[in-house]
Amino acid sequence: MNIFFPSKISDISLYCNTAVAIILGFYGSYNLNVGVLEMYAVIEQGGKQYKVAKGESLDIELTEVAPDAKKLELDKVLLISDGSDVKIGAPYLKGAKVIASFKTSAQEAVVKGEKIQSQYTRRRKNYNKKTGHRQKFLRVTIDKIES
Repeated sequence: MNIFFPSKISDISLYCNTAVAIILGFYGSYNLNVGVLEMYAVIEQGGKQYKVAKGESLDIELTEVAPDAKKLELDKVLLISDGSDVKIGAPYLKGAKVIASFKTSAQEAVVKGEKIQSQYTRRRKNYNKKTGHRQKFLRVTIDKIES
């Protein structure tokens, strides 16, 4: 059995910060180097929920966007946390929105996901049917979280 015995004060603070992060479960939002919680939000887009933070890049469901658009406002915000307090909507927060942008334009931000293949076979009947599908996504970068 390995037991951690800190030799310096900095080791104690690192050990405590790691323990706090594990206990509270803030793996994505707890910064061990600075020791403060970062702001994040949970949004709903296309029937799915995403946990987002400023500067993150993610693929969301393809939506109707003008071809020359540079920004996208996501107003279905379920939760916002700024580190000290958490605001939870019922079901959405009023006045809260997440502003996302495309790297170049909305048309060029469309990316294809993995190819999904399915096969259907009837035994002893010499019947095979193979179909495939490749979903299109919209790649965005989170610029700002407004509450």
